[in-house]
Amino acid sequence: MHSSSPAEAPPVREPRHAPVAHLIRGGVVEGVHHGSVVVLGTDGRVEFQLGDTEAACYPRSALKPVQATAMVRAGLPLDGALLSLAAASHSGEERHIEGARRILALAGLTEDDLRNVPDLPLGPAVRDTWVREGRAPSRLAQNCSGKHAAMLHTARLNDWPPDDYLDPGHPLQRAVAETVEDLTGQRIAQVTVDGCGAPLFAVSLTGLARAAARITTAPPGTPEARVADAMREHAEMASGSGRDVADLMHAVPGLLAKDGYEGVQVAALPDGRAVAVKIADGASRARVPVTAAALALAGVDPALLTPFAGEPLLGGGKPVGHIRPAPSLTTTPRLTASA
Repeated sequence: MHSSSPAEAPPVREPRHAPVAHLIRGGVVEGVHHGSVVVLGTDGRVEFQLGDTEAACYPRSALKPVQATAMVRAGLPLDGALLSLAAASHSGEERHIEGARRILALAGLTEDDLRNVPDLPLGPAVRDTWVREGRAPSRLAQNCSGKHAAMLHTARLNDWPPDDYLDPGHPLQRAVAETVEDLTGQRIAQVTVDGCGAPLFAVSLTGLARAAARITTAPPGTPEARVADAMREHAEMASGSGRDVADLMHAVPGLLAKDGYEGVQVAALPDGRAVAVKIADGASRARVPVTAAALALAGVDPALLTPFAGEPLLGGGKPVGHIRPAPSLTTTPRLTASA
């Protein structure tokens, strides 16, 4: 683990977000998304920040690589596709459901042991098929089932009770909290419950970026490196077919990326450059182009990021505008390193 003691917890306050993306229709700014953005250099220092990157925020599923690291540190023996699934917000495809079943089977458990909330698949096409077939919400179909199956597997390996594995006081969740503080370098500001039922820890956006950088720069064979390798090599297992976060990892060599509900995104390169984004209104249509702009500021070749520049705005079924990062993100000089 990182040797230095964590810094104080970030302040809990109303975030002082700034404009990060514009909706431009017919040459007029029709709407503005606010948010916060931080870019770290290879030495971990903040090279760019916009908005309120030091206030406490909930990373949501963008914290899953850290949670997976905690489980591997606690003895979780998974690698490859199944470890990627342990850090996933998956689309509910058959490979995701079968993978979660395999993790449970390794622990001698079944779907009945899961404590996440039953849900329909996250992927729109998969969900539509599921509904057409008359299938009910399922714990395995819920996008966090891989994480929950891995949590149960980790608990069973350590002889920790499985029934209350989601309790913040459970040994598993205490181990996760310790890893969160270790990798972010700061105390947890607040603990609540995520949508899936697992404990959710509030850290700063800067702390989230720092954690991702520590995962991608860890020596080979460490728990951090195992998680990073699994997610990069099995990007669709950590998300799903056609998902922007998987496409981003394929497009930028060596990139580790994870999205989260409410407009959160974190991404880091093997040399320690990292970005974290929070869109105040939770809009994914702003999350993607703002993340691309942040990666360009971090020195990633903009040509690699062209597919993530922002979706068109339609009028009469035809493009009449676009979503673009705010000028403050596109006029700042880039870092010298390039991916």
